[in-house]
Amino acid sequence: MLNYETSGKGKENLVLLHGFMENLMIWEDLEKHLSPDFTLIKIDLPGHGLSKIYSETHTMELIAEEVKKVTDKLKLGKFHLLGHSMGGYASLAFAEKFPEVLKSLTLFFSSYFADDEEKKEQRRKSFRIIREAYPNYVKAGIPNLFNENEKDILEGKIELAKEIALSTKTEGVLAAVKGMIERTDKMSLMKNFEGKIVVIAGKHDNAVKTDIMIKNLPDRTNIKSYLLDCGHNGHWEKPEVCAAIINTELLHNLPKNLVF
Repeated sequence: MLNYETSGKGKENLVLLHGFMENLMIWEDLEKHLSPDFTLIKIDLPGHGLSKIYSETHTMELIAEEVKKVTDKLKLGKFHLLGHSMGGYASLAFAEKFPEVLKSLTLFFSSYFADDEEKKEQRRKSFRIIREAYPNYVKAGIPNLFNENEKDILEGKIELAKEIALSTKTEGVLAAVKGMIERTDKMSLMKNFEGKIVVIAGKHDNAVKTDIMIKNLPDRTNIKSYLLDCGHNGHWEKPEVCAAIINTELLHNLPKNLVF
């Protein structure tokens, strides 16, 4: 079973899925600001953190099925699911396969679009450097995921992100990249999911086509979107703001499409 940790004793269960080259440690800053009304379930995805590698390719569906084993073991009933980046892709797959157990779905600096052919080719080209020079891959890639205008302020968080990435198993990283290439478009899910959908995105996110994603969100009363002045890592760049949105949206209500 996937490695996981729980914290808090709130009545509302919130499952947190980290992103690519991350692990459950990334939630520490955000967790400080989340409501005590939540019980948090933080999970290491396959090939990341302390979770094992399951396959040569970790599809988003495989990840979803392994996450479901954890939530079944914990007997969560209906719960809230939030996924960062690749964790968001896995959350979408989970919502498609197991919608009956979800109260809400939060895309946290993630996207419901599949990779286009250019992105898929970029990922394929990364296989060699991941295998042969993984530290260089991390060193070159991680800083680009943070707001270019605040890298001096965020230096400590950038170094932490590198440290976590370097602790990730290379074969787990490759399996994740292959899985992301295979993921499918989830617009249909966005149009039909019956629970609340919250989208939290960054103006300076180089990993997600934020403008296009926000613009193409279905016009539904159950979808709320927020555009923050940060990069790809709101849990490190704007933890208080992100937590305020999560607390309010999952426990109360706010007008939709607020811009921070």
